[in-house]
Amino acid sequence: MAEQTVAANELRLDRVNTPPAQTWNYLRANDITLTVPQHSRKGDVYFALPRLFDGIECGMGPKVSDWVCSQAADARYVEVRAGERREEPIVVAAGTGDTADVGVMVRPGAEATIVLYAHGDKAEDDATSGTLLRVIAGRRARVHVLEFVATGVGRQHLESVGITADDDARIEVSQFFLGSGTTAAGIAIALDGDRARAELSCSYLGQDHDVLDINHVVRQRGLRTRADVREHGVLNDHARKALRATIDLIHGSAGSEGAELENVLMLSDDVTNKTMPVILCDEDDVAGNHGATIGTVGPEQVQYLRDRGLTQHEAEQLYVRALFDEALIAAPTPEVRSAMLARAQNVLGTEVAGDLVEGLSLETEGA
Repeated sequence: MAEQTVAANELRLDRVNTPPAQTWNYLRANDITLTVPQHSRKGDVYFALPRLFDGIECGMGPKVSDWVCSQAADARYVEVRAGERREEPIVVAAGTGDTADVGVMVRPGAEATIVLYAHGDKAEDDATSGTLLRVIAGRRARVHVLEFVATGVGRQHLESVGITADDDARIEVSQFFLGSGTTAAGIAIALDGDRARAELSCSYLGQDHDVLDINHVVRQRGLRTRADVREHGVLNDHARKALRATIDLIHGSAGSEGAELENVLMLSDDVTNKTMPVILCDEDDVAGNHGATIGTVGPEQVQYLRDRGLTQHEAEQLYVRALFDEALIAAPTPEVRSAMLARAQNVLGTEVAGDLVEGLSLETEGA
């Protein structure tokens, strides 16, 4: 279905965040439809990224890319020079109503860290934010991407990422989707160069009536490439989550390996979980594996913790707390840590959030 306006200042994005192979039609799990604000920028003149970035596949698809580009006040281009190890992270923040269009060129032999984080609570008028990140990693480059979503009730956040990797490049991505409302995120990593590698980890939390829609795509084109994709999360109350994970072993990628695994913990009978792992293969000399583990807290585990003075709710909250522990340890800047702590306080309460701060301080001192 084509895009169509639903109000004077809104746009309907039909069938976005789609996987490369749509094999789950009967579950209606191949995509998501979103309604986003559309502000007129007629007469504005703003910077656009170099055309080289236009050819990068992004996880949420071209409709979301076009929307972000049309709404962002300006585009941001960052170049990391060949052989440079950039110490300061490239930070992209998206508050309520913000959109950001960012392109990063990491030249051969260079290393950079890119941090995306969405924060803030619902605003009166516009509760949608969006981020578009495109990255080109040259030969032997090292790229670390950290994504944090710590939004409040009623927020809608779209995050689309596309990365290409040349020979011997290394891509590490860590995602923490711990916000509320609707989070739709997609990432596409193209291992175009020989011996390029990608490691993608994703941690998520869904509770109340949250909606999580995640699309992971890794295309392996080079010789002897490797991709490792790991996802884990907790769903509670009436949360709805769909995760599409595709590893595409393209013809010519001889000697390549790809693996994907998701672990889902469900704390309520009313959650909706859709897990769709897919391996596409058009090459003989490759190895591809995928799987998912979906379950609840076992009665033995609950009893063990009850014997030590915890209620079942407190026992289950330990798993949620572990997600925030992991995110806080990974957070590289004070602003990101503050956003994650504010979200932890809303989810776990002030006392537990204080314990997280204390634990983080001890971890920092120990380091």
